[in-house]
Amino acid sequence: MRDKDGMFDADLLILGAGPAGLSAAQYGSRANLRVLAVEEMAPGGQALNIGLLENYPGNVGRGGFPPRSGFEFCEDLHRQAESFGAQFIMEGAVSVVRETAGAPGNGGGPGFFAVTLSGGGVLCAPAVILATGASHRALGVPGEQELEGRGVSYCAACDGPFFKGKRILVVGGGDSACDGAQYLSRLSDTVIMIHRKGMFRSQKALADRVLSNPNITVRFNTRLVEIKGENKVVSAALCGADCAVYEQPVDAVFIFAGSVPKTSLVKDLAPLDEAGYVVTDQSMAASPGLYAAGDVRSSPFRQVVVAAGEGAVAAHCAAAYIDSLKGEIYR
Repeated sequence: MRDKDGMFDADLLILGAGPAGLSAAQYGSRANLRVLAVEEMAPGGQALNIGLLENYPGNVGRGGFPPRSGFEFCEDLHRQAESFGAQFIMEGAVSVVRETAGAPGNGGGPGFFAVTLSGGGVLCAPAVILATGASHRALGVPGEQELEGRGVSYCAACDGPFFKGKRILVVGGGDSACDGAQYLSRLSDTVIMIHRKGMFRSQKALADRVLSNPNITVRFNTRLVEIKGENKVVSAALCGADCAVYEQPVDAVFIFAGSVPKTSLVKDLAPLDEAGYVVTDQSMAASPGLYAAGDVRSSPFRQVVVAAGEGAVAAHCAAAYIDSLKGEIYR
């Protein structure tokens, strides 16, 4: 995919294809950029695990299109981006390097980025959008790692159907935990939800729904101490407000303890905050030509709608940056 001068593989490389990356791919393509999105899994990222994307603007059952799951929503985003010309490579990125000597054949002009893929190939472009998202955060309690995939899970939509009618423990108090508990309560009438604080930190509408759900028993000021079992989860050791540890029989433990941003690719290229998220300006730029959007970016609010908006802004500003490299600045 070299251009006629043999310079770059694309105008814009997007690393990650969740809602931020998919939106960036659409807006970048609509700006007449040659866009390549690199995604090691399936387009959609963590949004694929959302059972019902009920708080995305316009995603309602009346007066608009029917409610969609995160999977359906991301499928639509993917098809839309492709329809405008974005191309996707299903491969992982293992390194990003800023080359300051200029691209081959460009006469020593502005630098560019070289992205090495897991298959050994290298892609070059003058601008990169990091939209790699975040991965689940493990609690690190005994039994968690040993029983992952055998009753310990971090994704309700992925593994919940394996535990229909079973005793389920949900750990966490944010949006993902409440959304996961709601989903699991449709599969089992025995869902126990624990949170180490005295109140949820999720959006109030989600919290109220959980608290009023007859299939969910909420225990505040309670933390998970240990997950027990040999070949499968059989119980969980919990510590309540009185600091007494007791054993709770359960068949599955779903953990929603926050996320860890996937910033290893740019740790030497972009500023990071104390939690490891990429710090950008209002244009989503972390440094000249390097942008970040979505759950990988330092932000006070992480939602699908925010990620999509940041992806659009990043692509728009990347297009302006590329125009400036060509001396085509519009005021």
